[in-house]
Amino acid sequence: MTTDNMMALQSLMANSSDTDVLREMIEFAAGRLMDLEVEGLVGAGHGERSPDRINQRNGYRDRTWQTRAGTVELKIPKLRKGSYFPGFLEPRRTAEKALTAVIQEAYIQGVSTRSVDDLVQAMGMSGISKSQVSRLCGEIDEKVHSFLNRPLEGDWPYLWLDATYVKVREAGRIVSVAVTVAVAVNDQGRREVLGMAIGPSEAETFWTEFLRSLARRGLRGVQLVISDDHKGLKAAATRILGATSQRCRVHFMRTLLAHAGKQGRRVVHAFVATAFAQEDASSASAQWRQVADQLRPKVPKLAAIMDESEHDVLAYMAFPAAHRTKLHSTNPLERLHGEIKRRTNVVGIFPNQQAITRLVGAILLEQNDEWAVQRARYMTLESIAPVSETEPEKLPAVAD
Repeated sequence: MTTDNMMALQSLMANSSDTDVLREMIEFAAGRLMDLEVEGLVGAGHGERSPDRINQRNGYRDRTWQTRAGTVELKIPKLRKGSYFPGFLEPRRTAEKALTAVIQEAYIQGVSTRSVDDLVQAMGMSGISKSQVSRLCGEIDEKVHSFLNRPLEGDWPYLWLDATYVKVREAGRIVSVAVTVAVAVNDQGRREVLGMAIGPSEAETFWTEFLRSLARRGLRGVQLVISDDHKGLKAAATRILGATSQRCRVHFMRTLLAHAGKQGRRVVHAFVATAFAQEDASSASAQWRQVADQLRPKVPKLAAIMDESEHDVLAYMAFPAAHRTKLHSTNPLERLHGEIKRRTNVVGIFPNQQAITRLVGAILLEQNDEWAVQRARYMTLESIAPVSETEPEKLPAVAD
């Protein structure tokens, strides 16, 4: 440690009360550790001229760090190229604590499965009290509630919605509920998790209330909603957001090919893919109808499905070519849903819906933090600008 750093630490200790010394020492040490880590990534010290420099600092990002000594305010350095996230923050910590809290709650309420009971014993948590669990749940619930109810600012041209199902005990019965996650890209090309909702089904009333809750928090400027085929969602998106609906192309193709027969799937897939390969919306629509007409004499069922689904499946073609690979399906959510399923499968059956919100909300919060520190935008400023300023039907056709 340099003489200047040592003097700063001594001054900090001399001017602080006993109750604050430990917390401020942690803050000081964390700041110094981050400086050293970034110095290694940059190839030079702060403000130092060096021929070995390979990167540059680009300001700081504020973040709180919950420690046993209290809340520590950190300033995490940002880099011009790439991203930096301090290893000591443990990105998965909140979700792991949430998983522990849910398992403990299920155990003490006597509604856990045998696998959860075994896990509790293996983790040495059998001696936990209700008050201990309550404190842990309360701490996590506060963070998750703040995150899921934060105000939404700016325009959000693209919104992805997808649901996964989990089991929960309600009134002595085990029921399956839909956990829907909303992810969007804002007018700066940044991707964020906007929220989640739990419902008994994905009926129009469910979608209406969920989208209204997002609108109340400030969601606006949505031009395209990407989801699976939900009539209720399409109606709600049009009425509440005034947005176009994009049916997930991947799910559509699975449905279509299920009617093609085992021998015809490869041929039908190749035919339909020619529409997706077109450079603009009008060409894609013309090719789509041509393929449907070719299939109609021998496979009228497939042609009818294509006739009915044309506008929903090809809606993304009216948007910039640079965005289309991310707009035609809900695949951008697959990794996130995979993580949700991995964690929820450990629990098996949730004791209540609040426990679902606690665990899934913590996973979403951590994912949002990871996206926030990524240097690269999900969509570039140059490509997102016309979408933020112009209605999609007024966009010129853009070649790939």
